[in-house]
Amino acid sequence: MSESLVLGVVRQAIETAIVVALPMLVVGLIVGVVVSILQTVTSVQDNILSFIPRAAAIFVVFALTFPWMLRVVTGFARTLFLQLPDLVR
Repeated sequence: MSESLVLGVVRQAIETAIVVALPMLVVGLIVGVVVSILQTVTSVQDNILSFIPRAAAIFVVFALTFPWMLRVVTGFARTLFLQLPDLVR
């Protein structure tokens, strides 16, 4: 198995992981910034107030994007298994 083939598979795996995680990370970032701005404006500095909305938003995005994420990861695994005979050589 050549070095470029291994690097290609690892690159695809990293790209797939980033694409799958990106919606939840972006929503968590946006909600975190909005809650931080609200905390600054209202002078309420409570850790629970910053954690609960962010966790809820990430959970909602995860629930909405789960079928898409499953298709992306399954597609990657399927192509990897189909390339397995070429990878073994």
